[in-house]
Parts: sequence; structure tokens; C-alpha cells
Amino acid sequence: MPTVVHPFSDEQARVLINLQQQYEVWMEAERALASMPYNLVRKEVNGYSYLYEVKDRANNARSLGPWSDENAARLDEYRATKVEWQERRTTSKERLDETCRLYRTLRLPLMASAAGAIIREADRRGLLGPKLIVVGTNAMPAYHVEAGGMIREMPDETQDCDLAWTGTEVEEGAQPIWDMLKAVDSTFTINSERSFQARNAKAYEVEILAAPSRLGSIFRTDRPMPIPLPEQEWLLEGRFVDHVVVCRDGQPARIVAPDPRWFALQKLWMARQPKRNTLKRPKDLKQGHMLLDSVAKAMPQYQLDQSFEAGLPGDLSPIFDSWKVGSHE
Repeated sequence: MPTVVHPFSDEQARVLINLQQQYEVWMEAERALASMPYNLVRKEVNGYSYLYEVKDRANNARSLGPWSDENAARLDEYRATKVEWQERRTTSKERLDETCRLYRTLRLPLMASAAGAIIREADRRGLLGPKLIVVGTNAMPAYHVEAGGMIREMPDETQDCDLAWTGTEVEEGAQPIWDMLKAVDSTFTINSERSFQARNAKAYEVEILAAPSRLGSIFRTDRPMPIPLPEQEWLLEGRFVDHVVVCRDGQPARIVAPDPRWFALQKLWMARQPKRNTLKRPKDLKQGHMLLDSVAKAMPQYQLDQSFEAGLPGDLSPIFDSWKVGSHE
């Protein structure tokens, strides 16, 4: 098998390790601040004092009760905790930004900026992994990192963002997907002809995909609402890849993506489907072959052994057999 992975240098590997650690510290602060009320204030109403929770910049608020020693202590604790997390976020982001600059200088794999903003917000809201994973071409930078080097000639450019729903429990009344997209860009609207797709004012598209087994855990009013795709079941198999990379705008993003073996085989399967866009088939074919070759060459943590082969469904077994023959030519 020809060499398909160019290993990272020691310096590149060190930057990747630092990036992961620093991102986790920064994101912990982001999540902590996101979980706190927007603001707490003491407010005078008709000569009486109350503690109010301010919900947003429009000053929508609700009373938390009359002013008391207990509410005074609650306000003091809130302010102290918020300042502590803000300082931690600022300090950690400074170190993280420096590492991101080194990352780009060392020409490590980059992610599209628009997609990065979306999955970063998903991570901040605790959706990435438990409820959403990155699929499609935007997952490729994580596979480079998992392989420990640059996968040669791997197509990695895309003008959209594909996410797959992985949630297992429905939250009554919740709209986590739509709230996340609108937080990133308020101009997102649903494509009336494709209910599983949202587009913003710049025509950037986000598609939400789902396996039939997971569709029931999306609340009926959330948007975009995916249609069930049986082939998405394959991407729930195995062990997800989880890595932090840097986007073209210099900002970090964490990618949680499908097991590379199943992702590659699904790509090869899609390349054979008549319904698939003929312009996308060559990229599917190349991505599938290059990624499966990379798994065999540089990802021993993902075995392509008899046990794995025995677990393949009938649609994928002949594709895997065909790859095995070609990979040893």
C-alpha cells in the first residue's frame, strides 16, 4: 500500500496536544458562563426592593422575590462567580489564541470558518457529541489528527455544514438545533423546499441528518427537521473521533465525528448511489478510499480485522471486499 499519511513533526504534535488542553479549559469557562443567568440586579419597584433576573439585552426580566439577606448573598455570590469565570475565560483564551497562531504557522489541517462557528456554539451548549456530530467533509481535519499526520490528497473543501443528530431522549418543548443556529446567525431560515436544511443571508447551508432510530428524539417543533436516512445508522457504529482543530479564521473548533471506518465505507457506498449528485460522487469515492487506506496504515486503534468485517451489513460487505483487493495491488 502506498504511503498516504505524512506524519506530524514533534513540534506539530506538541501544538496539537496543547491546543486540546487549552481549548478544554477555555470551553469549560464558556459553558459555565452560558449556564449562569444573563444578569442579576437589585431593582426598586414602588418603593420596594427586589432581586431581578435579567434574561437578555432587551432587559426582559423576572422577579426572584423581595430583597432580603438571602437574596443579597445570592447576588454577591453570583457576581463573584461570574467575575471568576470571566477572568478564567480571558486568560485561557489568550493562551489558546497563541497556540492557534502556531497551529496555522505549522500548516496543520484547517477547518472552514463558517462551519467552525456553528460547531463551536454547539459545543458551548453541550450539544456536540451527545446530540450532534460533524459529518461530511468538515469532519476531515479530525481524521488527519487521528491518523497522526496529513492524509495526502484528501479533499477537504466544502461550502456547507452537515451535522447528524445523535440524541436518544426527547426534551419536551426544546429547540436546541434552531436555538443554536440562530445564536450563530440570526438570518438563518428554513429552506421551504428542503425542511432538513437551513440557509443564512449569505446562502451558507446547514443540513441536519438523522438515522431513523434517532429521529424520534428530536422534538417536533425543532428545526431543521431531518428526514430519516437508513445509511445514517452506520455512522452511529464504532467509536467517535474527537479532536480540536483550528479554522481558517484562526479560531478553534472541536470536531466530534463518526468512526473513520464506517464513515469511509458510507462514503464509498454513497459514491455508488444513482440518487447521489453526480458532481459529488468523485469526491465521495476519493475520500472513502483515502480514509480507509489511512485507517489501515496509521490508525491501529481502529481495527480492520475479521471481527470488524463480520459486523458489516450486507450493503457494505462487498464494498469492503473491493477495497481490500485494491489496497493490496
